[in-house]
Amino acid sequence: MSSKEIISEEKEVDTSESEMTFLEHLEEFRWRVIYSLIGIVIATVVAWVFIDFLVEKVLLLPASEAKIHLQNLKPFGQLFIYLQVAFIAGFILSIPNFFYHFWKFISPALKSSEKKYVVWIVLFSSICFLTGIVFAYYVMLPFTLKFAAQFGTEIIENNFSIDEYFSIIFSVMLAAGLVFELPMLSFFLSKIGILNPSIMRRFRRHSIVTIMILSAILTPGTDPVAQVLLAIPLVLLYEISIFVSKIFSKKSIE
Repeated sequence: MSSKEIISEEKEVDTSESEMTFLEHLEEFRWRVIYSLIGIVIATVVAWVFIDFLVEKVLLLPASEAKIHLQNLKPFGQLFIYLQVAFIAGFILSIPNFFYHFWKFISPALKSSEKKYVVWIVLFSSICFLTGIVFAYYVMLPFTLKFAAQFGTEIIENNFSIDEYFSIIFSVMLAAGLVFELPMLSFFLSKIGILNPSIMRRFRRHSIVTIMILSAILTPGTDPVAQVLLAIPLVLLYEISIFVSKIFSKKSIE
């Protein structure tokens, strides 16, 4: 047997060993979920250590700046709010860990030359999500809360319940974090050949209408200010996604 035949047989063995069965994929998925949940639990504990700072100095700051009066209407309302804040903050802090295990799970579908970029993909995905959180906190929430506090007649006093206030805070921030992942979604769909820049340019007008509908769904209540503030970066992210698709589309790689 020649050396070339031996090498070819070794490659076939490596390929067969690298291929995973359906049950092995399920087992891999289970462990990735477990690792992600462990990261959330650890980050939630860390967030609970700083819970007073997160609630008083971070999450209640937009309310004080908008001169909104908050009130608790439930016996254990503040306790449940604190637990909710710790969990949401833990989820946000563990986002890099979540993205890492997500991309590691789908990495077998990537080429060997592409797997080395997983760390950069995780970093960019985390930056996109956290950028959305920051944008929501410093841009969307101030306008949304000021609009809610000043709208209406002076005869009716606007006092917001604490659970409704935090519901607005969390929904706006998480929605912004998700929509800022649009370039990464474009990257992934372009890599597997589902999306290409010509398709995205062809359906640009339809996408703008869809963006307005999506902004109305993701923003709380019927606040038009939050809807517009979310729709504007979505349109810009869509244009960025076209550029990302042009670079990483399957045809351009091949």
